[in-house]
Amino acid sequence: MEGPKMSFCNLCYSIVFLPVFFLLFGIGLCKGILMTPFVFMIIAFGDGLVMVGLFPVHLFWSLHCILRTKKFGPCMKCLLILVHPIPIALCTIAGLVGSSIMGLVVGFGWPFMETFRAISTEGISVRVRVKKCFTEGLRSSLRGACTIVCDFKDFCFHSFFSVGDELMKSNGEDPIELRVTQIPGCILAAFIGIVVDVPVICMITVYKVPILLLKGWYRLTHDLIGREGPFLETMCVPFAGLWILLWPTAVLLAMVVGMMSSFGFGCYAAVVAYQESSTRRGLLYIVTAVSIFDEYTNDLLYLREGPRYRERTGSSSSLRRASSLHEHHVVIHAEEPLLGPPSVRMKTLQAVMNVTDYGLAEAEGAVLATRHLVDVERDHLIYVWSMIWDSFIKACEDIGKELLRDGAIGVTDLDAWKKSRNKIVNIGIPAYAFLECFLHSIKNGSPGFLLRDNVELTSMNRPQGRVFDWLYEPMIIMKEQIRGLDLEENEELYFRKYCLYSGDTSRIELWNNGGEPPQDDIRRGQLEGISRRLQGFCLTLSRMPTARRRIFEIVKAIEQEAKNFKASEVVIMI
Repeated sequence: MEGPKMSFCNLCYSIVFLPVFFLLFGIGLCKGILMTPFVFMIIAFGDGLVMVGLFPVHLFWSLHCILRTKKFGPCMKCLLILVHPIPIALCTIAGLVGSSIMGLVVGFGWPFMETFRAISTEGISVRVRVKKCFTEGLRSSLRGACTIVCDFKDFCFHSFFSVGDELMKSNGEDPIELRVTQIPGCILAAFIGIVVDVPVICMITVYKVPILLLKGWYRLTHDLIGREGPFLETMCVPFAGLWILLWPTAVLLAMVVGMMSSFGFGCYAAVVAYQESSTRRGLLYIVTAVSIFDEYTNDLLYLREGPRYRERTGSSSSLRRASSLHEHHVVIHAEEPLLGPPSVRMKTLQAVMNVTDYGLAEAEGAVLATRHLVDVERDHLIYVWSMIWDSFIKACEDIGKELLRDGAIGVTDLDAWKKSRNKIVNIGIPAYAFLECFLHSIKNGSPGFLLRDNVELTSMNRPQGRVFDWLYEPMIIMKEQIRGLDLEENEELYFRKYCLYSGDTSRIELWNNGGEPPQDDIRRGQLEGISRRLQGFCLTLSRMPTARRRIFEIVKAIEQEAKNFKASEVVIMI
């Protein structure tokens, strides 16, 4: 009886759902059409004015940095002076096109999605939900558009000048000089690379386009039936359904991108020939590039790898058997973390499969489970990253308030940072927060990072992806280096001062927190070297989009704390 009941319930649900869905779709469509012109004007014209207005500034300042820096030799400087307008012009054109597309997407998509999000909000009455369906996404889309323009302005202005200042301050390095004798070989490698790689990669792309089309349709249909992936949230259902209809267009665009990338693969042979100082290696890369592209597309489409030629190691190795997949994983990867990035996990499981043919079904099941895990992580990637970023900003606010009360920083430091004369706010406080997190994690024996609100971030639950690998791995290396130093209390306090003041000797001596530098010069050099790497890491973070806006939030919170602290002192004196 359960079967007919379930079918009847699904039928009733479909009868009720479809009219409501089309009603919400119409409301969201009207809101999107209404708000698209305004949001498009804010983003497209705002970002366009920023890029066009800063174009001569970028051109002049980049030329000034190239002439002033000691990082490049004379020949390299001449080449950079000749070609540096090209990337700036291309970035400006790409920014104008991207801003126009973003204006259309945000202007239409934001109000449209907010309509479905409002109806799915829990804990409120039906009347409030219906009201929110008509109002949500109108003002917020305008505020979001203004925020996008402000973040883009900060990135184009402050981040650009920060990179230029760092380029001019680079000293103590051997200047990078252009090896003129390698240029003919590089030109030859690039020419042959384009002639060989472009047609071969285009053939591979065209061959795998039908596979991408069919596998994409199969996966989207499977997610639609099982309410997984993009169909997990109710507000994403219309976009996911539209994604099924427009999948052939996406496949066509992917094919065009794949064909265009062939020129990049071919031209990169010149870079390899120059870096290795060998035209022969550049020519060898031309063949390797085809294999790299084929393997990457196989991984993307979950296809089996091509044939591999292994050396014969004897009959004993070919007959070797194991009792289970787990034993092979322990033997081969005993020193690796339990769960790394998705690419590492996939390679790990595939390596275990290549060890032996025994338990092949078990290995295939493990690979499928890992793929499902990776898909789930991708769905929650942005949400987890936003939680971590918000927690870090909150920690910087709390630490800034504590340092203000202790007299380590003052309002003058905040004013100096606003005039770009001080790095305590954008480098010192974040470095201090990272160091406190490292020390807190070490003392509690955490394998990852124990945040200020006692949330533990490890390789098991961290966001995955190339960008997050680039952020997570240097942090874990610095943490292990600090663990190996086994700092004493006075050294730890000195480490905090050095990170906060970026090595400013006068400020370090002025704040007496009980910290003393190590007596051993080698140990002191190790400690200060880790501090400089941590400060460089924070400097890179401060150049990322949205970073300056969030740092302003930290400054406002510290300024408010300073006002409250002065008011409390006045009350105590009275």
